[in-house]
Amino acid sequence: MQLRHVRTLLAPQDGTARVTCMAWSANSGRFAVCTADRVVLLYDEHGERRDKFSTKPADAKYGRKSYVVKGMAFSPDSTKIAIGQTDNIVYVYRIGEEWGDKKVICNKFIQMSAVTCLLWPAENIIVFGLAEGKVRLANTKNNKSSTIYGTDSYVVSLTSNVSGKGILSGHADGTIVRFFFDDEGSGESQGKLVTHPCPPYALAWALNSIVAAGCDKKIVAYSKEGSVIQTFDYSRDFSEKEFTTAAASPGGQAVVIGSYDRLRVLNWSPRRGVWEEAKPKEIAHLYTITALAWKRDGSRICVGTLCGGVEQFDCCLRRSIYKNKFEMTYVGPSQVIVKNRSTGTRVVLKSHYGYEIDEVKILGKDRYLVAHTSDTLLLGDISSNKLSEVAWQGSGGNEKFFFDNENVCMIFNAGELTLVEYGNNDILGSVRTEFMSPHLVSVRINERRQRGVEENKRLAYLIDIKTIATVDLVGSYNAGTISHDSKIDWLELNETGHKLLFRDKKMRLQLYDVESSTKTTILNYCSYVQWVPGSDVVVAQSRNNLCIWYNIDAPERVTMFPLKGDIVDLERNDGKTEVIVSEGVNTVSYTLDEGLIEFGTAIDDGDYHSMTFYAELKCFAALGNMAKARFLHETNAIADQAAQEHGGDGTDHYLVRARLAMLDKNYKLAEMIFLEQNATEEAMDMYQELHMWDECIVVAEAKGHPMLDKLRRGYYQWLLDTQQEEKAGEVQEGQGDYLAAISLYLRAGLPAKAARLAMSRDELMTNGDVINRISTALIRGELYEQAGDLFEKVGNPRKALECYCKGSAFLKAVELARLAFPAEVVKLEEAWGDHLVQQKQLDAAINHYIEARCSIKAIEAALGARQWKKAIYILDLQDKQTAAKYYPKIAQHYAALQEYQVAEELYIKGDQTKDAIDMYTQAGLWEQAHKLAIKCMSQEDVSVLYITQAQEMEKQGKFKEAERLYITVDEPDLAITMYKKCKMYDEMVCLVAKYHKDLLSDTHLHLGKELEAEGRLQEAEYHYLEAKDWKATVNMYRVNDMWEEAYRVAKAHGGTNSYKHVAYMWAKSLGGEAAVKLLSKFGLLEMAIDHAADSGPKLPHISLSHKFTLPHAEFIKAGKPKEAVLMFVHNQNWDAAQRVAEAHDPGSVADVLVGQARFAFEQREFQKAEAFLLRAQKPELAIKYYKEADMWSEALRICKEYVPSRLEELQEECGREAAKKGSGGTEGLLEQAREWEQAGEYARAVDCYLKVRISNNSVLMEKCLLKAAELAIKFLGQSQSMEVTRTVAPQLVAMKKYSSAAELYLNLDLIREAIDAFIEGEEWSKAKRVAKELDPRYEYVDQRYKEYLKNQGKVDSLVGIDVMAALDMYAEQEQWEKCLEVAAKQNYKVLHKYVALYATHLIREGSWDKGLSLYVHHGAPANPQNFNIYKRLFVEMVNASGMNCAEAYSSWADLRDVLFSLCENLVKSSEANTPAHEEFETMLLISHYYATRSAAQGVKQLDTVAAKLSISLLRHTELLPADKAFYEAGIAAKAVNWENMAFIFLNRFLDLSDAIEEGNLDSLDHSDFQNTDIPFEVHLPAHQHVPEENREEARDWVLTMSMDQRLEQVLPQDDRDTYEASLVAANTGVRSLPCVLTGYPVLRNKIEFKRPGREANKDTWNKFLMAVKTSHSPACQDVLKFLSQWCGGLPSTGFSFQ
Repeated sequence: MQLRHVRTLLAPQDGTARVTCMAWSANSGRFAVCTADRVVLLYDEHGERRDKFSTKPADAKYGRKSYVVKGMAFSPDSTKIAIGQTDNIVYVYRIGEEWGDKKVICNKFIQMSAVTCLLWPAENIIVFGLAEGKVRLANTKNNKSSTIYGTDSYVVSLTSNVSGKGILSGHADGTIVRFFFDDEGSGESQGKLVTHPCPPYALAWALNSIVAAGCDKKIVAYSKEGSVIQTFDYSRDFSEKEFTTAAASPGGQAVVIGSYDRLRVLNWSPRRGVWEEAKPKEIAHLYTITALAWKRDGSRICVGTLCGGVEQFDCCLRRSIYKNKFEMTYVGPSQVIVKNRSTGTRVVLKSHYGYEIDEVKILGKDRYLVAHTSDTLLLGDISSNKLSEVAWQGSGGNEKFFFDNENVCMIFNAGELTLVEYGNNDILGSVRTEFMSPHLVSVRINERRQRGVEENKRLAYLIDIKTIATVDLVGSYNAGTISHDSKIDWLELNETGHKLLFRDKKMRLQLYDVESSTKTTILNYCSYVQWVPGSDVVVAQSRNNLCIWYNIDAPERVTMFPLKGDIVDLERNDGKTEVIVSEGVNTVSYTLDEGLIEFGTAIDDGDYHSMTFYAELKCFAALGNMAKARFLHETNAIADQAAQEHGGDGTDHYLVRARLAMLDKNYKLAEMIFLEQNATEEAMDMYQELHMWDECIVVAEAKGHPMLDKLRRGYYQWLLDTQQEEKAGEVQEGQGDYLAAISLYLRAGLPAKAARLAMSRDELMTNGDVINRISTALIRGELYEQAGDLFEKVGNPRKALECYCKGSAFLKAVELARLAFPAEVVKLEEAWGDHLVQQKQLDAAINHYIEARCSIKAIEAALGARQWKKAIYILDLQDKQTAAKYYPKIAQHYAALQEYQVAEELYIKGDQTKDAIDMYTQAGLWEQAHKLAIKCMSQEDVSVLYITQAQEMEKQGKFKEAERLYITVDEPDLAITMYKKCKMYDEMVCLVAKYHKDLLSDTHLHLGKELEAEGRLQEAEYHYLEAKDWKATVNMYRVNDMWEEAYRVAKAHGGTNSYKHVAYMWAKSLGGEAAVKLLSKFGLLEMAIDHAADSGPKLPHISLSHKFTLPHAEFIKAGKPKEAVLMFVHNQNWDAAQRVAEAHDPGSVADVLVGQARFAFEQREFQKAEAFLLRAQKPELAIKYYKEADMWSEALRICKEYVPSRLEELQEECGREAAKKGSGGTEGLLEQAREWEQAGEYARAVDCYLKVRISNNSVLMEKCLLKAAELAIKFLGQSQSMEVTRTVAPQLVAMKKYSSAAELYLNLDLIREAIDAFIEGEEWSKAKRVAKELDPRYEYVDQRYKEYLKNQGKVDSLVGIDVMAALDMYAEQEQWEKCLEVAAKQNYKVLHKYVALYATHLIREGSWDKGLSLYVHHGAPANPQNFNIYKRLFVEMVNASGMNCAEAYSSWADLRDVLFSLCENLVKSSEANTPAHEEFETMLLISHYYATRSAAQGVKQLDTVAAKLSISLLRHTELLPADKAFYEAGIAAKAVNWENMAFIFLNRFLDLSDAIEEGNLDSLDHSDFQNTDIPFEVHLPAHQHVPEENREEARDWVLTMSMDQRLEQVLPQDDRDTYEASLVAANTGVRSLPCVLTGYPVLRNKIEFKRPGREANKDTWNKFLMAVKTSHSPACQDVLKFLSQWCGGLPSTGFSFQ
């Protein structure tokens, strides 16, 4: 915010004269200053001093100088000022509303202590602080004061929040206290808020924080709960003095703090959420600032000083001028003052939520304000100063605002209508609708108050083009929905929202009563309709009649006057309502009966006081009487006169009583009073004045008055004069003149009433003329039923039947036909049924179809009405073939209800048994399905069906369901197979047990074997045991070396000795010490020894350590040398063991050697151990021990030498171990590979090198791979080296060692692979060299290089290799300029290929104009593949909007020139004279017409040429959008006053527009264009080409012109008796040539050109040349230039193009 000095309001004095306080009024109209002399000066808002008054001491005896004024504030209504004084008093002065009004004290509040500061935040509430520390409240209403809160410290400052609902007080001890009258839901705390470091003399409560300052030269901003959020410290600035006063802007977004010679400004930044300091305002010699006052609109701040000066400053962020009419002053981010520069009126636009206001717009005839913030929308009515702020999420500025209603703003956005009532901060309502015209939305907001109705807010709008919804906006509910049979083009609610008028496209006016939901057609051919403002009276026009409904509750009572023109407006003011009618050049006004208007309105509103008032006042005035006051005055005069004559007060006089009764509208009482006094004349006069003729005549008859006949005639004449034909007819009917009554009823447009009368009188029924007139009127009014009654009554049953049918009165039609035409009853019943179906009353239609014997329709109606039982009943009566197709539909319904039995029967009746079976299967009712299937299908088919279904279930994983299906058709084997396939063995076994019990054991055995083979031993055990084959289980565990499991099974399931036998076998497998321990564990040791002793050598040799104490000789003697050997081995006495073995048991020598070897291995004497084992011929044990010692190379060596068959297996194991051990294992592999290499085992070395896997050392990995490849190539065969290379090279490529891989491939002549490796490494030069030198067949390198360049987007490099590929690439990347630049350097054909591609791209993007300019620049070749592009450019251009103007010439000329170039090229090509060539010639002609029209539109004297061209284009509507062409032709004809043509063309345009909406052209009437060359068959445009508002304008004009009797609705003709623009003569068929300038036929006075078939009308040609010469129009000159090319030169006229 910036401060700019405006003026000095009060000049400073030389000495101290402190301005103690200042205040602005709430309405910003007044400013008050209290001077040091205790005088209050009053200024207006412009700074002019207008008034002053002196303050008074609390006690006069102490004199004027006994007090100081410390506080001053205006009341919220700006008519009072409160003054707080140090002599312990607060005075309230009434200063009045006008300058100079007397100043009086209206309240005073005496206190116990000096007043130090004062506020007036709300009506009747003054808040002030006292020196003793209290903050008190004074109530001006009851003149009492009370304490709000008390402290012990002097109150130095008071301030309120922005809304005035809360106050802050600052105290001398630094305390700041907060108090709320209403916290407005903020939940902020009350009481002591914070303690400031010094007394906060400068205190301000801004929108988002509290700002305090004082003598410590610091400004502190506190949060809402008292925490410090910012500090501005000037204590080190020696030029700064203490802060004395502060003021927050009315919006709370700026604070000004005053000190010595300086004003500091803090601005709140909503985006950053902090205070920002603006540049301080320095004013030399201002001295200390003692008071600040901010104008309530935020535009001005006034500064009071120590020396008595008052300065005024302008405050604003920025200022702008809008439309040169309004000045916008942004006084804060969220507050803008809008000032009308011409009237000076101001509006303050403010965001209540503190949001920053974006641009402010003034719309709706400069009356309404619209502004956006980030989260809200601000709206305002400048004239009423009503402002609204509603929540509004940004929608990109796409809203459309309508200000047609003075009370509410209508906002359309994204298919949603939102209503905002001015002055209300909540959205009034929101509905979805696509119809944005204000004519199709009506809102009424409390426009007429009705008795007992507080709030009345209604909305009517279109849901779709034929449906209206009415909404009660107060209750937010839908009050009704009206469906109509035709498109609605206007609607409006009355002011109370209880009645709705709407008009459809057929010009029928409908009235809808919202309360009763009834719809009535009240007028046909309605061209104008309007509610009379402030009433429920309707004014409308039908053809040449003005129609008025004074009582809309009786829509048949219409008052009509003949008109000569069209209603243009309705005005109501000064107690007068006038209908303005345009009669050609004159405007005439028709005045309505104001009394009837007011009377009806008062009745509707329940305003009985007004009703009496108007009935007495206005109705009498309308009849020539004076107003009510005059009437009462006269009554009083009569009473006075009666009082003088007869005494009393005169109110008992019969005239006074009668007149008062008349005022109460109790006319019968008035009549009785008159007749009691025999004052018959007065009674009759009263009724005549009130136009109550019937009552008047009754009185005359009763009294036998001689003027009775004259009265009747006068009454009848009056009725005719006032066009009350209906009433006149009733009078005539009452008098027995029935013919006259009928004529009057017909004149009143009431043929039904006439028919009723005619039918009641037999003599009229024989009058053929009367009957004809009535029946014609009834038919014209579409009152077919009444017409039928009439015809039936006169004995014309055929006519009656026709009318009943037309009026859909089928009940009467059928009754009549039964009597007169029995043969037609059936047909009528069918028609009745069809009618009911159209009305969606399907259930009612069924019986009529049955009566008509239309079974199919009856069935379909029953199905449509969901009358299923009735449908079944009808179907059961039909033949099977007819009924069959309907039964399944009903069956589906019952199946959905799960009534399967009924559904089954219906399916069977409909020969759809399979559907019934499907139904059961889907419901899981397999038994019912099977039962049904068996009945109607062969067993084989049932099986196939079920098996197929089961297989489907199986695929879906629904195995249980599949099993049930298999079982149902006795195929358990398939279920067993399914479970076996899915390895669901439990289910499989269950089925086998159930259906194949004899095979159960075999199945278990089979499953056991399968599971054993799969390694699932536990499961296999279960099945073996189930098959009672425990031995197979034991054997399985034994084979798998799982002795514990084998022992467990044997013990549990075998015999007594079985498990012992297993234990022996287990021990035998272990041997030695382990065997002994095992047998000891099972307690079988002794038995085993005995068993061994008894069994001899056949049993296992089992020995015990304690038996070794026996001498070896004993063992030998006992024939057990083996035990002796074992004894020595156990004692590691190797020599003895060797000796005994060699001598007595040579077979044990090997055992001794093995024992020695094991001992040597334990001692790590590997050479010794190896020797023992080799002697014992146990190399496999040597391998095992070496493996256990992790000496793989030794193990491999032994294996290679002694067990070569196991070498491969060992190598794999070695590799696995190496992989497990990582780098450690890798080193082993490398070492081994080197050893193999040294040993000449190159194949093995290669394998070792290939097994090396090191992810973290790529260099070593590469070396290993290369070494493997090198060894393979050098030492292995061709096939092996090839295999190794194919293994190694891809790994090198994966490691990005492309060159190494390629060299490997080249070593083996794998040229293709080497090239691929170079390509993968993007080493293109090497790849090309290899391909070129070694195998030129591999040309694909270039192809791959192109692909690479394409993929990398390196198009510029690609150009040098493959231009076409590069061009394709440019096209793909949409670098079209570069593409065309390169293509242009090739040849014409290449260039045009890419021009065509670019043009196609542009057309797809919607930039057809740029596409056209391409062909303008590069020419249009006659390539057939381009034809679609040329056609598309033509179509896009003729469909484009905004092309019917002079400015469009260049575009049309471009199209014309391109097509001309194309046609010239076609003539020279093979496509000459083909249908395509002819089509392009037609397009050229059309584009020439369009271009010439645009040129002519730019020259005033050629307007008829432009109009003729628009009309000539109509003969080409098979290529042009027809609606657009007819619209342009109509508007052009209208512009040059060719109204006949304009009317016909625009009428055709409207028909086409309706056809587009309906989606077909069937309803088009071609009669106007018979015998012309305007085609009937045209393409239906996909969408409207003319905007809605233009369509409505055209519609209005056509409606207006259709009323004009002078208009001949035919096309003008020429000498040929043919439409003047038609080239073909209607009578002869002779075809004339079109004029090259207008397209009209050239009949005579022609100018011929060199090229045949080109002619011009001489007058037009000369006119065109003259226009070119006088206007120098470049466009017209260009047209002539084109014509010279197209027509082979111009006639010699001396015209130059220069």
